[in-house]
Amino acid sequence: MGTENELQVDLGHLLAFDPYHSFSPLPSSRDELVNECLRKGTELVQAIADRLFHLPSTEDINGPIVKLPPPTTKLPREKHLPKPKPPTKWEQFAKAKGIKKRKKDKIVWDEQTGAWKRRHGYDRVNDDEDVPIIEAKITDVPGEDPFAKRREEKKKRVEKQEKNRLSNLKQAAKVGALPSHVQLAATALPITGTQAVPEKVTKDELGNVAGLASTATASGGKFDKKLPGEKPAKKRGKHRKFLPVVEGSGIGGQEKEQTENVLRKIMSKNSHEMLNIDKAVSVYNVKKEKKRRNQQGQSSTSSKLKPDAKPMKRKNKPNEKPAKGGGSFKKGNSNRKYS
Repeated sequence: MGTENELQVDLGHLLAFDPYHSFSPLPSSRDELVNECLRKGTELVQAIADRLFHLPSTEDINGPIVKLPPPTTKLPREKHLPKPKPPTKWEQFAKAKGIKKRKKDKIVWDEQTGAWKRRHGYDRVNDDEDVPIIEAKITDVPGEDPFAKRREEKKKRVEKQEKNRLSNLKQAAKVGALPSHVQLAATALPITGTQAVPEKVTKDELGNVAGLASTATASGGKFDKKLPGEKPAKKRGKHRKFLPVVEGSGIGGQEKEQTENVLRKIMSKNSHEMLNIDKAVSVYNVKKEKKRRNQQGQSSTSSKLKPDAKPMKRKNKPNEKPAKGGGSFKKGNSNRKYS
């Protein structure tokens, strides 16, 4: 185990290393190894912190600030040095003619509007939209719109610049020196361009992709515009047929038939899972018994709450003799007269 003086500390990289470290007893388990590594790492970080506090510092609002010395340890690169980009056609032409690139000001005086404007971008100097009148030339064709002609020329210039940019990127891709942002956005190549350029897609593969794209609509590409020279798709799969949107004769019957077919398939395939006859019968019996008990409970409670009803006297029908002992007169009242 090395002491603090034996540790190699490089404050430029905030790096510390103990060249004399060795495990005195070999760790018998992974937990012991992890604990030993954590203890040694804590010791190295503490050595870096001690060296930092010995450096001269300046006071700031957020606290003391120290300036790290230049690093002394040479660390290897993870990636190799990027390849230089090949010169573009304009760079080759400028080098051959001795044209040197000079820096231009971003703000330029505009004589048309009498104000300072940017050289490029929105509201730039010498903008075509700010010119109200264009002087005619001898070479102009009579009846031709000069504003439309200027817009057309600008469009052609933009297309030419875009074409040149793409050609420069293709040339850089062959060498393997594409810019990093182009590689990340457009290709699967790494930043350093170490992988080879992917092979070109064959004609048959392009045809298959175009056929899939053309038939990826509801109409199967029937109403899509065809490119010049495009052949019809070879593989035409079956597409779903939907009922018409507008209701007419037989629409309700067709929908009912489709629904019944779907239910019939489901019932036939999963009938043993969906319907359990024994369970259905037991559930029905339980519900029936519960309903009967509820009715009995209601009848018993209603009979307890209601008062006892008096028995009603039976009325004699006409031409019927009164029953024995069932007269309406009381016995023992012989002095009462009847009319």
